[in-house]
Amino acid sequence: MNKNRWLIALSAIAIHLSIGGAYAYSVYKNPIMQEMGWNATNVTVAFTIMMGLAGFAAALFGSLVEKMGPRKSAMVAALLFGAGQAGAGLAILSDSVVLYWLTYGLLSGLGMGIGYIAPVSTLVKWFPDRRGLATGMAVLGFGSGALLTAPVAAKLMEAVGISNTYFILGISYFILMMLGALYIAPPAGNASGDKYATSSGIKALAQLSAKEAVRTKHFWMLWSMHLVNVTAGIMMISVASPMAQEIVGLSVAGAAAMVGLMGLFNGGGRLLWAAASDYIGRHNVFVIFFIIQLITFVTLPFTTNLIIFQLLIFLVVSCYGGGFSNLPAFASDLFGTKQLGVIHGYLLTTWSLGGVFGPIIVTTIRNATNSYIPVFYLFSFLIGLSLCISLWIRYDVKKLKKQQKEEALKVGDVSTIS
Repeated sequence: MNKNRWLIALSAIAIHLSIGGAYAYSVYKNPIMQEMGWNATNVTVAFTIMMGLAGFAAALFGSLVEKMGPRKSAMVAALLFGAGQAGAGLAILSDSVVLYWLTYGLLSGLGMGIGYIAPVSTLVKWFPDRRGLATGMAVLGFGSGALLTAPVAAKLMEAVGISNTYFILGISYFILMMLGALYIAPPAGNASGDKYATSSGIKALAQLSAKEAVRTKHFWMLWSMHLVNVTAGIMMISVASPMAQEIVGLSVAGAAAMVGLMGLFNGGGRLLWAAASDYIGRHNVFVIFFIIQLITFVTLPFTTNLIIFQLLIFLVVSCYGGGFSNLPAFASDLFGTKQLGVIHGYLLTTWSLGGVFGPIIVTTIRNATNSYIPVFYLFSFLIGLSLCISLWIRYDVKKLKKQQKEEALKVGDVSTIS
């Protein structure tokens, strides 16, 4: 059966849109606390488990996803995530915090991790000429999931209650993910993907297994860059509202509006930065990320203008989103698509670590100094180091591409020459 690569992309978006709905957890927080009498910590722990597990699940099950293929993997993700969300409704009905942790936290986290990486390597194979755009489309779906789920969940809770809301959304996620899973498939023998690659001249610098990739310096350089990018982004997201109110005197309503716009920049950055990388190169995009963030974090302590302060935050958040969409595309440039799902999974451990480090760092420093300003200086240093790493990997990529072209000229392989 001949498949359309844009429908493959749509299938991936359906999967990512569903698991991204978990980011709307804050909509449930107050209603659950008010109705069930659970404290804030008990409600938040479930989300912490889910997010912490998602990144590590991607790493742990990356090899399994490669063996099972995208269709079966996405089906497993649909079952786990749908059961986790619907199971949260059962936990509410039975007034069990532990069951809530096991369902919304554990099952949803496993489903999210597997569902996140399941379509990515397939998309890259279908879009070798537009790797950034392909991964950007899927990850945009993930970033946009909460924007769609939040208002729907809020209205459902008012109409049918919390438990029924979880049941309805859990079943809806399962159906949407299964529909995506049933269509998604890799190109037959990579033939479908190759016809797009020949027109663009894009070729991976190597074809490595996950074990081989992890032994290279480039893997750890990319891992380190993404860890700092994720940590800086999650740090900013976690305290943007109180930080803006404290530093530049933004009103509560203004801060709420800013948080909403941050979601748009997070999602938009995933697509726009990824699409741009197809033209200017992933190595250049990461350099730009860290230049933007270095300027931002150095400037923020001295910024008193409301609009400029918010624009700087939006830039950081767009880089955060763009990092996620460029990560698998950059990995495929460096290591090929041989075991991209596994490699991408290993790289996504930065997602879990950044989710822990970012909020802890900013909270600890804020409590110790009674100010957010030292946070900016610390991240300026970390981002400065990451900028150096990004320039180093950029130099290596350009050097390897030059060698690749020279070798292609020797053997007359014109398809490799761009």
